[in-house]
Amino acid sequence: MDEVSVDAVTLDLLREARETVRSSPLGVINTPMIPWCQTTLPLSINCNIHIKLENLQRTSFKIRGVANQFARRPRGGHFVTMSAGNYGKSFAYASKHYGSKGKVVMPETAPESRSVLIQSFGVEVERVPTSCLMNVVNRCVHEDNMTFLHSYDDLDLIAGHALGMELLEVMPEPDVVVVCCGGGGLLAGVAAAIKLSGCDKTRIYGVEPEGACTMYKSFIEKKPVGMDTKSVASGLAPPFARLPFELCQRYVEEIVLVSDDEIKSAVSTLYRSGLVVEPSGSAAFAAIVNGKIPELEEKNVVCILSGGNIGKDELANFPN
Repeated sequence: MDEVSVDAVTLDLLREARETVRSSPLGVINTPMIPWCQTTLPLSINCNIHIKLENLQRTSFKIRGVANQFARRPRGGHFVTMSAGNYGKSFAYASKHYGSKGKVVMPETAPESRSVLIQSFGVEVERVPTSCLMNVVNRCVHEDNMTFLHSYDDLDLIAGHALGMELLEVMPEPDVVVVCCGGGGLLAGVAAAIKLSGCDKTRIYGVEPEGACTMYKSFIEKKPVGMDTKSVASGLAPPFARLPFELCQRYVEEIVLVSDDEIKSAVSTLYRSGLVVEPSGSAAFAAIVNGKIPELEEKNVVCILSGGNIGKDELANFPN
């Protein structure tokens, strides 16, 4: 894959991608952003928080980036990707719509229900150890002549995450924005959109699980690094990636960590308030309610809930 400079991500590029996503035949939703005070969620901080409900997005929050990717690829292609669920679900939906053949290489730690859901769109799934994901993808590219669509380290995908501009329509000058971070594609896209739109003073925080903190360690080492990952938030445990790291390094204030217990509690709290959010999508919420984000008093804050990809079998494993 040709390396793309971080400078290739411009405001014009993001605006063009946003229009592509808006007009996509995949039916991407402008998801609601609601005040925290209009929910039954607990809050002990005196601040104005809005929640961006990307857990209500069609297929998953990844559909934005996928819509931009597929709009720039030939119809009827033969594509392969790697995903723990969210990207795979959107990829499979798009493949069916565009008449493309597809294969998702999935970490064997991902819930079986996600494999079944992706296969229901007519896409093949191969489950492998996390450390083997790229090896299997490369085999498909070289032996089966498939085209690799990256699930987070891809310019078109990152540019497609236009919800940074979307949330500015509701809150034009947020003081703080909190986003989950796995491979960093969503965080990079949101952060770039907000900063390039002129919100220089906005503090943007990425949130990772303690057991899958590749971006956190990359910030410390000042280069992309990998690690053996283990977390209940399987969607936040991908290999490291260069372009998202460089964008996050430029635009993100800090990466903060939450424990698996804090993530589990967040999933349960959100569910009791009527919001179905997977562990990975609950990380930003977990960081806020557990005091991981500094200086929120009297600030305008946006918390992005980024995934509702959770089945009944998974929900049964969380505390009441």
